[in-house]
Amino acid sequence: MEMKKFEDKAEEFLRMAEDYGVENNYLFLTHFEMYQNQIEMLHKLAEAIDTEGMLVEKEYVKSRKNLYTNPAVTEYNRTADSAHKTASTLMKIIKTLGAEGGDDNDPLLDVLGGE
Repeated sequence: MEMKKFEDKAEEFLRMAEDYGVENNYLFLTHFEMYQNQIEMLHKLAEAIDTEGMLVEKEYVKSRKNLYTNPAVTEYNRTADSAHKTASTLMKIIKTLGAEGGDDNDPLLDVLGGE
């Protein structure tokens, strides 16, 4: 998925959260921040892959060179998978908590606020 699509999806989550009244919910905010961090990591990993290439050389004993897949490729795939899972969780949070009436009676926020 292109980075622009991840960014567009983040904006869509924010709009949906506002529509459902959960934009200030603790669970939504923490997962949304996590999603934004994952997007940033994906940008950096994509830049590393573009700069270094898909394959990298490692030099071993007697100056023998071996060709390997760039480790950034594996990390990119893992981060993209995590971002998709976080996106799914965001959808569940928005739909579930929004259906329950939004942020007005958030028990977690009550506990965190000392109530």
